[in-house]
Amino acid sequence: MEKKGFSRRGFLSSTALGALGTIGAAALITSCSKSKKLGEAIVPPLLDQAPDGKPLRAGLIGCGGRGSGAATDFLSAGPNLQIVALGDLFADRLKDCRDNLKKEKNVEIADDKCFIGFDAYQKVIACDVDIVILATPPHFRPMHFAAAVEAGKNVFLEKPVAVDPVGARSIMASSKKAEAKGLTVVCGTQRRHQREYVETYKQVMNGAIGEIVSANVYWNQSQLWFKSRQEGWSDMEWMIRDWVNWSWLSGDHIVEQHVHNIDVAHWFMGKHPVKAVAFGGRHRRVTGDQYDMFSVDYVFEDGKHLHSMCRQIDGCENNVSEYIIGTDGYTNCQDKIFNFDGSVKWEYKYPKDDKGEKDKSKMISPYIQEHIDLVTYIRQNTPVVEAETCAVSTLTGIMGRLSAYSGKQVTWEEMMSSPLELKPKEYALGPQDMASYTVPVPGSKNEIKAEEKKEQKKVGKK
Repeated sequence: MEKKGFSRRGFLSSTALGALGTIGAAALITSCSKSKKLGEAIVPPLLDQAPDGKPLRAGLIGCGGRGSGAATDFLSAGPNLQIVALGDLFADRLKDCRDNLKKEKNVEIADDKCFIGFDAYQKVIACDVDIVILATPPHFRPMHFAAAVEAGKNVFLEKPVAVDPVGARSIMASSKKAEAKGLTVVCGTQRRHQREYVETYKQVMNGAIGEIVSANVYWNQSQLWFKSRQEGWSDMEWMIRDWVNWSWLSGDHIVEQHVHNIDVAHWFMGKHPVKAVAFGGRHRRVTGDQYDMFSVDYVFEDGKHLHSMCRQIDGCENNVSEYIIGTDGYTNCQDKIFNFDGSVKWEYKYPKDDKGEKDKSKMISPYIQEHIDLVTYIRQNTPVVEAETCAVSTLTGIMGRLSAYSGKQVTWEEMMSSPLELKPKEYALGPQDMASYTVPVPGSKNEIKAEEKKEQKKVGKK
């Protein structure tokens, strides 16, 4: 496993692999009757229900809370949709998911379509399924996505899609293969499938705030969940059950959770930043090796700035939001556009209740909407692949994390050539070198690993 006391030299040295181009600028809205591309951004059709068609069979890989939720959301998206196979590392998680599907949707999964272990994903993909839902801890996403695409499966790809630069670039490569095969891939960045966000985006693309000049994004909340180690759990089992607190499994919360807000900034601004300077720290986290907070100054190629802030500490000011500032106003990205004096110049029209009051409960959940869009794309034979876009947002989060961990400026070009890959020596439920999981100390000078020294000697001899 890579040590978490990162040195800049350790995680950035590599032969350059080339940089991904920025996302193209968005065009004006002309119609929303069909899915349209605005530059590289996709406006989904946003139907209330996916159209009918031949049965679509899905397999779920990762049966935890998010996976179980994604499975029920998929079944709620339209007619003739089935969950036929389940895979997870742990039998108890699979059983809970299986029981929930029976209770909530009266769906029974056959015994011979339930798979346990690190190789469960291969067995689910090998079943007669049209769609694979990937909802394991993010570390596993690149290998699972690559296998699903290789097998020609459509995919629902939960965010984030990687935890390190190698993984993010793997997703980008698999995304290109998915496009070439005519597959559909929808990601769990559900704001892009949330009606009020989409309508606000359209307004901004049509010039409602003028030229975009900067952005601010936040995900500040109380402490997230954690798992205390139980008797009988190996090192590996504990970490995976407690995955949201370990960088190699989740990418830290700037990647695992804050990717939503970063993705909104990318979406509205039509590009990603090219460098980052960040700081962060750990004050009250009780397990894992991650930080409690991050603050990042992202800079774009044209000199514009994005300020990113995220925190998971109890008893502090909470804020989950995005703001895009233009030359003629600003927006909260979700449902309002403002003049600089704070007055509202445009507002999304929510459904009303019997008393004429705003009633969000009448709206389709964005978690269901993303599956409606997935099924609609498949049944209308209009393939859409969102994986590369999500990989770019994920890699931006990783860039901010590594800047905070090291205390140094980190660039996009370095991310596109970094050899950093966070992974264990083997995937097995046994002991791990837990001393190697240390909380990063910014500004510290770490020794170059022995194998890196050997490699340098080889290069020197040449």
